[in-house]
Amino acid sequence: MKLHALLKTKKKVQRIGRSGKRGSYSGRGVKGQKSRSGRRLRPAERDLIQHLPKRRGFRNLQKFDRPAVFNVGDLSMKLKSFATGKGPLTLDLALLKAAHLLAKSYHGEVKILGVGEMAFPVSVVNMRVSKGAKVKIQKAGGEVAGK
Repeated sequence: MKLHALLKTKKKVQRIGRSGKRGSYSGRGVKGQKSRSGRRLRPAERDLIQHLPKRRGFRNLQKFDRPAVFNVGDLSMKLKSFATGKGPLTLDLALLKAAHLLAKSYHGEVKILGVGEMAFPVSVVNMRVSKGAKVKIQKAGGEVAGK
C-alpha cells in the first residue's frame, strides 16, 4: 500500500457566504445574527441569568452580638409605671421584656449608660452598667449588682 494510493476520507466543507452558485447571500438571508460570519448564538441560559437581580456587596457575620443599650433617663421614663413606693424596682431582662423595651426572644447582654437622671430607686441585676450610670442609680437610692 502506498500513501498516494490512499483514498481521501475527509470531505471538503463548503464555505457558506463566499458567493458561488447561491448568489451573494448564499442562502443566509439579509442581515441579522444568523447571517454574520463567525456567528455564535447565545445560549438561552444566559438570558435567564441576566434576568436575575445582582447581589451587590458582601458582609461578614458579626463575631458577637452587640449589647442592647439604654440610658438611665430613658429607663426612668419608660419604667415609671412599674415603680411602686415600696422599695427599689428590680431591673433585669424579664422587666425590660415586660415593658416591651426588648423583644421576647432577646438573649443578649444589656448595658445601661448614664445619660439623664433616675427618678426612683432601682436595683440592677445581671447587666453591664457604666460608671456614670452607677453613680446616678446609687444617688437615686438604688444599687447595682452583678456585672
